[in-house]
Amino acid sequence: MDIGETFNHARISPNTMKNAYLTPCRVRRIFIYESVWMAIVMAKPARLDPKAEALASAGALHPHPEVVRDTVFTSHPFFDANDLVQVRYEMVRRHQIDRLPISDVASAFGVSRPTFYKAQSALADHGLAGLVPRQRGPKGGHKISADVLAYIDQLRATRPGLTVPQCVDAIATRFGVSVHRRSLERAMAPKKKRYDTP
Repeated sequence: MDIGETFNHARISPNTMKNAYLTPCRVRRIFIYESVWMAIVMAKPARLDPKAEALASAGALHPHPEVVRDTVFTSHPFFDANDLVQVRYEMVRRHQIDRLPISDVASAFGVSRPTFYKAQSALADHGLAGLVPRQRGPKGGHKISADVLAYIDQLRATRPGLTVPQCVDAIATRFGVSVHRRSLERAMAPKKKRYDTP
């Protein structure tokens, strides 16, 4: 870069340079400082509005609100595509109450059919709380330890007619932990498959 280019980049005319006693070295230094400052400003993440910050802290900020094209969200200010729980609830409601086909609903909300079914199942099993995205972490029933499963195996061996809800109650009584019925069913499913194979 020659000195003329440096003047143009730093927006300092040769006259200003003379009047301010700026040498080409000082002009280059100003240019470098301005470049570093701009890089810092550009790298700083934009602050979210208070509602978006609250949603983000609760883990309910929609990562891609732009994919939601349903008319409810595009025509009424109450509906916020940034609110993932509201989006999932309305998605399920549009099928169950408004009787729209699942393929149309999935397309309007920018999700796949399996994602729709997952939200529908979560809402049916756990209510609105089921629509809040779970924290990433270890999958599987960490409350359902090997000891718990061994205890359930022993109970079911002595009482073959024992139902899953009765097993859940027995676990709560014996171990003092509350496990969900479906979690217990999933934990026991591989054992069932192993027993069924010849």
